[in-house]
This record gives sequence, structure tokens and C-alpha cells, in this order.
Amino acid sequence: MSENVRIGVFVCECGTNIASTIDCDKLVEYAKSLPDVVFSIKNRYTCAEPGQQEIQKFIKEENLNRVVIASCTPKMHEPTFRNCVIDVGFNPYLVEMANIREHCSWVHHNEKSAANVKARDLVNSAVSRARFLEPQKELEVPVTHSALVIGGGIAGIQSALDLAESGFDVHLVEKEASIGGIMAQLNKTYPTID
Repeated sequence: MSENVRIGVFVCECGTNIASTIDCDKLVEYAKSLPDVVFSIKNRYTCAEPGQQEIQKFIKEENLNRVVIASCTPKMHEPTFRNCVIDVGFNPYLVEMANIREHCSWVHHNEKSAANVKARDLVNSAVSRARFLEPQKELEVPVTHSALVIGGGIAGIQSALDLAESGFDVHLVEKEASIGGIMAQLNKTYPTID
């Protein structure tokens, strides 16, 4: 890797969701000791506007080229943080998250010592991954708004109708001479016995 890696670690207290179990100050100090970490800080609510502004501020001030956020699940806030860094011209794929809320604080609330060890391990792993992240560019691919439904049974017919109502051109393919499948062969159907 030719680039001088400069990682910033942002530790979220998530109010008391994380801070009631994890010693966030010690986690910040631990993060500072990791290779290529040039900056680390804690924040009360990193996903809130002031927390995002702090990330943006320190990306510029500390000349960061990788960001690790130790907070909650990426499923919830990875898009939030990626959009946050885009606003300062930072590639969103240079952001890594460590889930210390669900994986440490919430599941090990009665085992604070073990939770803190695990939080350090997760931050260490995230920093290690961040070191090897590379900028990505999203591609725009043209989409053809048509669909192929294979099978003209009742499920195929319904799928074709639903797709057509959604604005897609639909091509329905059936190997038999007529559509309807087994349903077309029935004399009567339940519950109306029609």
C-alpha cells in the first residue's frame, strides 16, 4: 500500500446504551495505541447531527483517510455515516464500523470486564480492516424495465400481472399449449366449489 494510512476512530457512547457497560474513555485511549490510528475521540451520540459534524471536522483537521466508528449496528447507521463523509468529499467506502452496542454492551451488560475486552478486540479488528480499505466508485448500470416469467401456472400468471401493474414489460413463457397449469384442469375449486 503506497498511501500513508491515517485512521481516525470515533467511539460512540450512544447515551447509556454503550457507556453503561463499556468504558468509552479507555476504549478511546486503546484505539490511539493501534498502528496507523492518528486520532481517536468519543462522542455522546455519533449518529446525531453534532456527532456527524465532529466526524467531518476531524477528517479535515487531522487529514484522515480512513474512519472507524465504534457504535451500533452497521445495519442501522452505516448509510448515515457514509453519507456524512461524502459531504466532505471523503470516499464512503473508507469507513469501517465496529458494533460495540449489540455485540458488547447489550449482550454482556452483566459482564462488564469481558464486554470491554471484546470491545477492544472489535475496534482492533475494525482498524485492521480499515487499513486495507480502498476507495470504491459506484457504477451506474442501465436497467431494462422488463421481466421474464417462466411458467404459466396460476403463480406465473399472478406474478406476470403484478409485474405488469408495476410498470414492467412482461414476457410470460409456458411450455404447454395453454396457460393456467393444474388450475386450468380442475373442474371445481375450493372454497366456493365454482
